[in-house]
Amino acid sequence: MDNIKVLDNDYIAHTYGRFNVLINKGKGSLCYDDNGREYIDLGSGIAVNSFGICDDEWKNAVIDQLDKVSHTSNLYYSSPQAKLAKMLCDRTGMKKVFFANSGAEANECAIKVARKYSSDKYGEGRSTIITLVNSFHGRTITTLSATGQDVFHKHFGPFTGGFKFAHAGDKDEINALVKEGGVCGIMIELVQGEGGVIPLDNAYVDEIARLCKENDIILIVDEVQTGNGRTGKLYAFENYGIKPDVFTTAKGLAGGLPFGACVMGEKTQDVLGKGDHGSTFGGNPICAAGALSILSRIDDELLKGVTERSELIRKKLEAVPEVESVTGLGLMLGVSVKGATAADVVNKAIEKGCIPLTAKTKVRLLPALNIPIPVLEKGLDILIEAIKECTAANK
Repeated sequence: MDNIKVLDNDYIAHTYGRFNVLINKGKGSLCYDDNGREYIDLGSGIAVNSFGICDDEWKNAVIDQLDKVSHTSNLYYSSPQAKLAKMLCDRTGMKKVFFANSGAEANECAIKVARKYSSDKYGEGRSTIITLVNSFHGRTITTLSATGQDVFHKHFGPFTGGFKFAHAGDKDEINALVKEGGVCGIMIELVQGEGGVIPLDNAYVDEIARLCKENDIILIVDEVQTGNGRTGKLYAFENYGIKPDVFTTAKGLAGGLPFGACVMGEKTQDVLGKGDHGSTFGGNPICAAGALSILSRIDDELLKGVTERSELIRKKLEAVPEVESVTGLGLMLGVSVKGATAADVVNKAIEKGCIPLTAKTKVRLLPALNIPIPVLEKGLDILIEAIKECTAANK
């Protein structure tokens, strides 16, 4: 590991604060470092490895496509891409899909869709998109501009204009912003992931949906982290009983391959025409084949299992005196710990053989959707030990 750390330091841009573990290989929800030490994975690559590491069915689908064609570009038809688009639309009731490489790119597409819809229908000057304080929508200049966290707005200005921010839960504020005029879209995460794993209030989401419907504003739901079964539904908007005009997805969609999608409903399905948007790698057949394997297996039985695992995690952690609260939906949970930082808890857990994540001041849990119950329970026991040791050390 020491040699890899030296190479990393010498040749990779210092954009990540890495935890002190080298993941060398893995299977399912278990991974191993270069010395063969086992860890329980409670992060799944930040909600990416939907069925765990090197899932056999996913791997075989990818290998099968590798033996056919690895890349064609979007100048030609692609069977995996077309089949996946149909599956996404059939499963959600949406109408059209644009494939990208990442969540940020999917969100860029959604922003373009909202603005072009308004431009086509109302002309120029109606281009503002409202997002929420504490949101996170990506790291491109425009998706950073849409992100409602000041910490991400240092050093990189000037930013793309046309964004306003509302505080989550404040109905009066978002009504006032809409009344100012010029609004073409409202973009929300139903669970603010990077913002601390905080779900939006149902009544607030209903109010946003009402505002969009009554004012012909495009409702965009950012499902980059919440999507693909993560919250106990195929997509998180199903938990809220709303239907967006556009939703975006990435992370867990292709089970470990870089892939994103901007999915458009009836109102927005024909907004993008030839040349309005594009991507060289978007919809790559290998990634699409992996996504077909993942999406086809997210069924009612799996989603029931997600909910059962979520309830197990909450029950165990909420019984720990040192745990202040557990927030989130499904297997996207944030744990507030009394008297210890999230980073300290994660470092201690890694030392003991379990890998959780952080989200602001919280320990974040994003295990594989199908993590075996005994493995999950063992991982939680390790995490609880880490929490207790960290809080005791700070007394």
